[in-house]
Amino acid sequence: MRVIRGFHNLRSEHRGCVATIGNFDGVHLGHQAVFRHLLREGERLGVPATVISFEPHPLEFFCPQAAPARLTRLREKLRVLDEAGIQRVMLLEFSARLAAMSADEFIQRVLISGLGIRYLLVGDDFRFGQGRAGDIKLLHEAGARHGFGVDSMDTVVVESERISSTRVRKALACGDLELARRCLGRPYRICGRVVYGDQRGRSIGFPTANIGLHRKASPLHGVFAVQVHGLGKQPVPGVANIGNQPTVDGDRRYLLEVHLFDFCQEIYGRHLEVEFCKRLRDEKRFDSFEQLRRQIERDARAARKILGVRPAAI
Repeated sequence: MRVIRGFHNLRSEHRGCVATIGNFDGVHLGHQAVFRHLLREGERLGVPATVISFEPHPLEFFCPQAAPARLTRLREKLRVLDEAGIQRVMLLEFSARLAAMSADEFIQRVLISGLGIRYLLVGDDFRFGQGRAGDIKLLHEAGARHGFGVDSMDTVVVESERISSTRVRKALACGDLELARRCLGRPYRICGRVVYGDQRGRSIGFPTANIGLHRKASPLHGVFAVQVHGLGKQPVPGVANIGNQPTVDGDRRYLLEVHLFDFCQEIYGRHLEVEFCKRLRDEKRFDSFEQLRRQIERDARAARKILGVRPAAI
């Protein structure tokens, strides 16, 4: 999959494609349905399928304090797009300049002059351009003038409700990992690199792999039974806390801490994927590290039972 970062990296060989536009946070089943339709059109027309997306998320630009928690970081999103068969991704920096671009200018500069699109597929609620003035009607009119087809996709429904990134966030926030899985079409995972921590977990007998989330907000909070991918052919089971460490100071950025069961290798710098299997409890502040240690023991026993892992040898 080829990633084109910004207008300045567009080349003549990028012209001629079928395309869709959106943030695609989470790359859920609704997004995947759009991609399958797009790939069929690309095959029919003999041109590559291109996803046009934005970085950062527009809401992170307009209102960073109220922006929704990301379901996927850019690296995760690109991996899932690649797995879906998308051939190209056009990443546009969402800046003041892009926010001020009119819908007509976006069509002309990006879709026509930049990509030379043959076909455009968007969601049924798609809006674009300054003040969100552009809509499907405007796209149909532009397509009729410039010779490209335009379609909109109906929403995909699970359990009589529309699948959306917002719905997935709500499911994760309340610990409904099974609903999130049904909307995503896969278990929910967070990826990241193992970083050095303060080693307090090691001091109480529960060393952790600390994974920086690199995001302002997390869609998940609390303690979970997990499976960790990236350490061998088989995932490694464990128990994880995702939050801001209230027993330590409560002011740190979100951190994912994973205690791996029966595992003692040095893994600093490794890139891991943490698959969340079952929520155990909320994150909680404890008055002492001894209270925290006893609770982690209970959490570890519960996670082992859920994951079918034999109890630790005494």
